[in-house]
Amino acid sequence: MNLLKIIENKQKDTNVIPYRYERKFIISEISAEGVTEIIKNNQYFFKEIYQERYINNIYFDTQNLTYYYDNSFGKAQRKKIRIRWYNDLFGEIINPVLEIKIKNGLLGFKESYPLKSFNIKSENLISELKKCLRISELPEKVNEEMNALFPVLINRYKRRYFIDFSKRFRATIDSETEYYGVNTKINLFHNKISDNKDVILELKYQKENNSDFSAISTQFPFRMTKNSKYVNGIVLFYKVSI
Repeated sequence: MNLLKIIENKQKDTNVIPYRYERKFIISEISAEGVTEIIKNNQYFFKEIYQERYINNIYFDTQNLTYYYDNSFGKAQRKKIRIRWYNDLFGEIINPVLEIKIKNGLLGFKESYPLKSFNIKSENLISELKKCLRISELPEKVNEEMNALFPVLINRYKRRYFIDFSKRFRATIDSETEYYGVNTKINLFHNKISDNKDVILELKYQKENNSDFSAISTQFPFRMTKNSKYVNGIVLFYKVSI
C-alpha cells in the first residue's frame, strides 16, 4: 500500500499525531539565546510555551542499519523508531513513550505508545529495554516489529518550545546535543560525544498551512537544510558515511 494512503488511514487512530511538515535549520554561528530572540522578533509573533527541558531518545534499527540508510540516502518512504522520555537520563524513567515516525518525502506522521517505567544504568540497558517492551502491552504488530530491532544509539538535547500567534506553527530550538553508543554484545551504552556548536531550529505545521511557510522562513537569516540527529549519531559511532 502507498505510504500516503497508510498515513491517511492512520488519522483515526488515537495513537497517531496527524501528518505534518517538519522543516529544519542548522545554525552554527548563533547561540540558542540568539536564535530565540530572532524567533520572538518574527512577524508571526512566536511566544515561548512549556518549560525548557532535556529530551532523551533510544533509537532502534535492524542489524544492517536499514533505517539509517533509508534516512541518510533520502529514501522517500522511511522510518525511525525510538523510546523517548524527558529530563534525567539515568535512574528511574517515568512515562517513557515508544514513537514510530514514518515519512514520505517531507510529510509524515508519528505513532506513540506509552510504556511501563524502567530503570536505566549504563551496564543493564538491553535487558531493561527488553523487559519494558515485554510488559508494556503493545499492539501485537508493534511487538513483532520491535522483536526484530536492536537499540543502536542514545541521544540527548535541550529543547525550547514556541508557537505563533495563529497557533498553526510550532517552533523548537535544540542545543547541547549529546550522543552515546550502544553495545548490544555487552549490554551497555558508553562513550559520550558532545555537539555544543550547532543549534537546530525546527518548524512544524500541518499540510494545509504550507502556503504560509515561506512568509515565516524568509524572516530567518538561516538556510533550511536536511538534518537528522539519528543519522549524525550513527555516523559518529559506526563510522559509516552519509
